[in-house]
Amino acid sequence: MKKSLAAAAFGVALIGATAAPAMAADGSSTAGPAVKAVSFAGTVALSNCSGSVVRVPNSQPSDPALVMSNGHCLESGFPGPGEVVVNKASSRTFSLLNSAGSKVATLRASKVAYGTMTDTDVSLYQLTSTYAQIESSYGIKALELSAAHPTQGTAISVVSGYWKKKYDCSIDGFVYRLKEGAWTWKDSVRYTSACQTIGGTSGSPVVDQTTGKVVAVNNTGNEDGQQCTENNPCEVDANGKVTVRQGINYAQETYGIVPCVVAGNKINLSAPGCTLPKP
Repeated sequence: MKKSLAAAAFGVALIGATAAPAMAADGSSTAGPAVKAVSFAGTVALSNCSGSVVRVPNSQPSDPALVMSNGHCLESGFPGPGEVVVNKASSRTFSLLNSAGSKVATLRASKVAYGTMTDTDVSLYQLTSTYAQIESSYGIKALELSAAHPTQGTAISVVSGYWKKKYDCSIDGFVYRLKEGAWTWKDSVRYTSACQTIGGTSGSPVVDQTTGKVVAVNNTGNEDGQQCTENNPCEVDANGKVTVRQGINYAQETYGIVPCVVAGNKINLSAPGCTLPKP
């Protein structure tokens, strides 16, 4: 994983490097009518990572909003293998961006609703603000998590609130197991080489350019060509074969989060269809 900036977002490495040209901030696009413009609206900057205000299909305007980032971006440090953080008090702040990438507000957490680096690399913060309050005050809607498994070949944008940069590429494929240091992630997204994310992009939402929905959260990349070490994840297939792809970056799917978010935007790890790791 990459260390997000100076200290911590290993998901950065875990993420990639040179920014691709961003789409117009006003939402215009020359890619054709089937493609939705991807902007910075709803993304956030953390102290060491990126993130986004997210909702599931059944979230209500009156629900406390959620911010999604990486597990390795938690202020308490990297969760160990098998460690799951739930309902831990937090007053962390997030800089909310508008479509042009300008900061319009500071949002505050009330708790870490969920965080882990086991099987996936995700953190979900519950905010002191509701979706309705954020939209009425700043005109910004949350990004919706797709409930469907992403598809190979899909055009995507990795949108970094920390750097205010977008990386455009496609989903190259999926990795049975992605190993980095002591951590292992399941069914990870591999980008095509155009998404050269860098430290600080950890936690960025990965947005489907056609639907505008979030399909993954950016988290790491192989920087030096090493095998299975920190900042140098390796791919392991179902037969145990190890492949190293230097310069290639990865994300963790987010569709599996959707069944775990129940009424009131609460995380229920025992909800039907929820497969997120439990404490």
